Amino acid sequence: MRYVRLYRLFFAQYMKTLMASKVDFFMGFLAFSTTQFFGLVFLFVVFGQIPSLSGWDFYEILFVYGFAQIPRGIDHVLTDNIWLLARDYVKLGTFDRYLVRPINIFFHLCADRFQPDGFGELIVGVVIVAIAAPHVSLTVTPLMLLLFLVSILLGSVIYTAIKLFFASLAFWIKDAMPLLGIAYNMADFAKYPITIYNAPIQFCLTFIIPFAAVAYFPAAFFLGRVSIWQGIGLEAIVACISFAIAYSFFKLGMARYESAGS
Repeated sequence: MRYVRLYRLFFAQYMKTLMASKVDFFMGFLAFSTTQFFGLVFLFVVFGQIPSLSGWDFYEILFVYGFAQIPRGIDHVLTDNIWLLARDYVKLGTFDRYLVRPINIFFHLCADRFQPDGFGELIVGVVIVAIAAPHVSLTVTPLMLLLFLVSILLGSVIYTAIKLFFASLAFWIKDAMPLLGIAYNMADFAKYPITIYNAPIQFCLTFIIPFAAVAYFPAAFFLGRVSIWQGIGLEAIVACISFAIAYSFFKLGMARYESAGS
């Protein structure tokens, strides 16, 4: 019951933040939409010259592109505060306040700050998928819709796990922001099928920083290119393993936290 009350409290705080941040939301949405617009222009230019890329046509790649944005948007809205763990909380000693309250520290860290402009990523992703869907081979059934929602949630967990792991390096190096930025920006590779990259990049995106499990493999399943085990099954395994590793690393870092560092 305590956590139910806390969820209600944090949801109320979120709604208050959302209503108070209309300008931030629209500015963030505009900025993100502009960035994605140029990314889509790039795709149009490329496919103006070639009919397919590594066996993927324009709308299939567009589907992967949009699919990758949806879980990233959810992660952005709900767990954006992890970035401050990487940059400020350990270095300034302000992580202390999360240690003195009788609730789960990771939950408190995430719920302490919501980022409404993350809805920009979510909305743009949904729109792009909706545009691509009529032009690709999708099977629309209640089961597939359920799997689509499950896949999005699993993808969000993977984004959060990767972010949490690299942010937790701050417990050792104080400021992990540069490393987190480099790792998280590799998510841009997940917007496209990994088969268009060379073997080392494919290996990295699959086994080291597994962004391929967020979009490529589940999207390939929905497009009928791989089995459910290679798509949703693999994504579920990666989500569980990556979050377990990240959360364990986070707890290990907390154990050596020394308050305000120098």
